[in-house]
Amino acid sequence: MNKARFGIALALAVLVCGLVAPVAMAEDMEAIKIELPEAFFGGTPLDYWGPNLEPEDYKDRKPFMAPKGTAIISKGKPVKASGDPTVGEIKQLTDGDKDYAKTSLIELPEGLQWMQVDLEKTSDVYAILVWKFHEGKRVYFDLVVQISDDPEFKEGVTTLYNNDFDNSAGLGVGEDKEYLESNKGRLIDAKGAKGRYIRVYGKGSTANDFNHFIEVEVWGK
Repeated sequence: MNKARFGIALALAVLVCGLVAPVAMAEDMEAIKIELPEAFFGGTPLDYWGPNLEPEDYKDRKPFMAPKGTAIISKGKPVKASGDPTVGEIKQLTDGDKDYAKTSLIELPEGLQWMQVDLEKTSDVYAILVWKFHEGKRVYFDLVVQISDDPEFKEGVTTLYNNDFDNSAGLGVGEDKEYLESNKGRLIDAKGAKGRYIRVYGKGSTANDFNHFIEVEVWGK
């Protein structure tokens, strides 16, 4: 084969690969099957406005696409917290119970607090769902979600979500939105971030200064 023909053949091969690769990648993706808890209907209207509050969304969430084989990797995994619960047990964070009942609730003291999930090995994380207390409408402040291979979160830390618009938690100014808590939880696109530990921060809500958690669900491989 002369140089001219070789060049043409090479160009065609590159073109074909460029067309086929995106199709193959699309075929390797699928929607994760998120099981939502029962919605709570009732309570009083929320009297709160904030410059970073997103409008309430009543629509069903769009399917979240992730690589085939992505599954929940947090179920039953070890949990630690920054303080002792005043309600519930910290192990409930990964027990799969996302209900709004008070028996499903973990309550930590006032001030900035966190809960941390140990995935037990470094993993590729594609989505994280966080359920706070969704019995009635409320907004939880300073939701910051991070991933790291360091259990102390002193190095190699990647922030995946931060709605602390005024840096009141001291973890940096975030660009993500505050939102009204609901049974849908908060879906965070982790974009395949690697790490072993997931840490979720909070600092009170429109209801009171305590910190509430129901479930943290990590999807990955």
